[in-house]
Amino acid sequence: MNRTLARNPMALLCTGVTLLLLATACSSGPSDDDADGPDTPRPTATPSTTPKPSRPASPSPSPSGSAPAKPWQPKPGTAWQWQLNGRVQDGPDVPVYDIDGFENTAADVAKLHSEGRKAICYINAGAWENFRPDKGDFPAAVQGENNGWEGERWLDIRQIDVLRPLMERRFDMCKEKGFDAVEPDLMDGYLNKTGFPLKAADQLAYNRMLSGIAHARGLAVGLKNDLQQIPELVPAFDFAVNEQCAQYDECALLTPFVKADKAVFHVEYELPTKDFCAESDKLGLSSMRKNLKLDVWRQPC
Repeated sequence: MNRTLARNPMALLCTGVTLLLLATACSSGPSDDDADGPDTPRPTATPSTTPKPSRPASPSPSPSGSAPAKPWQPKPGTAWQWQLNGRVQDGPDVPVYDIDGFENTAADVAKLHSEGRKAICYINAGAWENFRPDKGDFPAAVQGENNGWEGERWLDIRQIDVLRPLMERRFDMCKEKGFDAVEPDLMDGYLNKTGFPLKAADQLAYNRMLSGIAHARGLAVGLKNDLQQIPELVPAFDFAVNEQCAQYDECALLTPFVKADKAVFHVEYELPTKDFCAESDKLGLSSMRKNLKLDVWRQPC
């Protein structure tokens, strides 16, 4: 922010005394300089969601260079809906909806807000998808092996210089559509057969990068799975999203989030609710059963 200094001119008053050429100069002191406080650096403007590979993305500036608003932080036990199958549909009366960031519009998000709900923007941060509009921006060198889903390939998360601007554009899209938070998926590639020699340190660096991108835009961000690194990552994330911790007897690993007063949004696909809800309630998780299509249907605890 440029600042122009304001200064009053010196006042000079001269009086003559009879025949003596005696001048009495009276001067007034200068006024205070512009007292608007120290300049706040303005981040470089971000590109639009239209891919522009030649222009690196950077955190979106806040109005008047102010710091981003503190991200929303959902509390343990908050009820939620998770629908990734197309555009959001009318569903349960719960305070949080987690929906696909590409498939839904700003109007869809505004409708959720008008109903008193928060909206989480789902994006895939760990795999390339051949059905997304920005698929051509991901170089072949960062695309690894298929991750088990048709049309998807693991990303080489070690190449942060390549992936950061691509993820920034996706987070910009979430911000521009009015979402409150982001759920980056596939944040545990180092535990899978990706085609790259990924290490735990690579995953920590990448996940922290994603958290920083979200917070720079005033967005909350959730840690998806990656149970082994929860102790290191709890401070960087505002909530957790987990699949099937009950089926694999891992739900207790999520308690650091609950102890930090941060929600754990949890789903099971195969277990009936009678087999996991009692434990989920005890641990403070926000649990429900969903089908793999992740459509409107849900069976909450």
